Amino acid sequence: MSQPTEDLTVSRVLRSPVLLTRECLAGVITALALIPEVISFSVIAGVDPKVSLVASVVLCLTLSLLGGRPAMVTAAAGSVALVIGPMVHAHGVEYILPAVILGGVIQILFGLAGMARMMRYIPRSVMIGFVNALGILIFFAQVPHVWGQSGLVWVLFAVTLAIVLLLPKVLKSVPSPLIAIVVVTAIALLMGYRVPNVGDEGPMSAGLPGFTQLLVPLNVQTLQIVWPTALSIAFVGLMESLLTAKLVDDITDTPSSKRRESWGLGIANILAGFYGGIAGCAMIGQTIVNVELGKARTRVSTVAAGVVLLLLVTGLSKLMAQIPMVVLAGIMMVVAVKTLNWHSLQPATLKRMPWSETLVMLLTVAVTVWTGNLAIGVLMGVILAMMLFARRIAHVIQAERQLGEDGEQVHYTVRGPLFFASSNDLFEHFDYAHDPALVTIDLTHAQIWDASSVAALDAIEYRYQRHGAKVTFIGLDNRSSDFHRRLTGTLG
Repeated sequence: MSQPTEDLTVSRVLRSPVLLTRECLAGVITALALIPEVISFSVIAGVDPKVSLVASVVLCLTLSLLGGRPAMVTAAAGSVALVIGPMVHAHGVEYILPAVILGGVIQILFGLAGMARMMRYIPRSVMIGFVNALGILIFFAQVPHVWGQSGLVWVLFAVTLAIVLLLPKVLKSVPSPLIAIVVVTAIALLMGYRVPNVGDEGPMSAGLPGFTQLLVPLNVQTLQIVWPTALSIAFVGLMESLLTAKLVDDITDTPSSKRRESWGLGIANILAGFYGGIAGCAMIGQTIVNVELGKARTRVSTVAAGVVLLLLVTGLSKLMAQIPMVVLAGIMMVVAVKTLNWHSLQPATLKRMPWSETLVMLLTVAVTVWTGNLAIGVLMGVILAMMLFARRIAHVIQAERQLGEDGEQVHYTVRGPLFFASSNDLFEHFDYAHDPALVTIDLTHAQIWDASSVAALDAIEYRYQRHGAKVTFIGLDNRSSDFHRRLTGTLG
């Protein structure tokens, strides 16, 4: 069982050699798990791998201090690389810096305005789809490092899986992925085997680059080029980071500050733009490595990950280049399988779940896997969920008709929320042609939520007037009554 954040503080970790060792070892395996993904994403974005690695160091260390979700890993991510790539290919790498800075400013404003609260409107079915799609993307991204490779690669892959899955049953003090990396790398080096390694993914030159230079003028033309990409960087990064934070909240049973995470991500991206050159967001796969496999719970783990990644990029770049890709791929495949919400895919669960929830989850998975973009998949899932919800509650309106004993008046009791979808349904509940001259519509059990509802009530009253009947609305609460009084007769 995970320990609550309030109990496991940074100061407590620093005073406990056991906890400090656990957090630092989790950071080590997280740093190693970052390398191949960050390098591959740099190819998508059209930048030097060293740029993405250095930017990842800046992002990881900055969010370790400023972020709102302890133990969450932030680095140069694929979703951000996907939106930067088209601009780079069309206009050149020199436009990345202004785009990243503008995107960071938008994220800061988003966080300061408290708009991270909108995350509460993402349904559970979309969250499950997001998690399942991520597991699928992580898994199949690793397949080329194993499938179609030599028999030796398959042997090292089997060794990796055996260590990662079986070793924790007998040894829990050291993360099994770290042991797998050391053992498989040692086998490849000591036996003289030549297998694809990290160095094959991109140049691993030692040292650090200087600050990123601004190579384009800050004018209207530059703004026209970068603002669409800046918006995409901002909102794709925010969506993926906030969804990942919510996932870690659930895993660890601890809260996080989404507002702080938003403005912290903006500051981190601006700093990464100036020193490193590319933006990023939360890396959910590596976060799962840190939190699930490494059992990390505090900022110490992500500081350790940033420091280790910095050492690997600088002084240990030659050693890092010798790590076989198959061991990293094997670890990430295990992470992918652990990431999937298997309970949501069981036939018994699918049978009990409403078809609309299952449809939203499947659409989120399908769009995310098809586009390779988590933000687009989540957006489409939310839109479908909203449409299905509106459709479902549009038909919950009830209007009970009660004719007076004298036959001279009729009383309708309306139940349910009145908004743009249900208002149209309400219009059809009245017997305009046969009702008597006095009509009372009781809205005690209904609420008016938008102008469409007021327009619908006006239309109902007008329809009755055409048949010579007088309508009286009663029972509205204060808010609905004020809303109705302000808009009635003015909507055309």
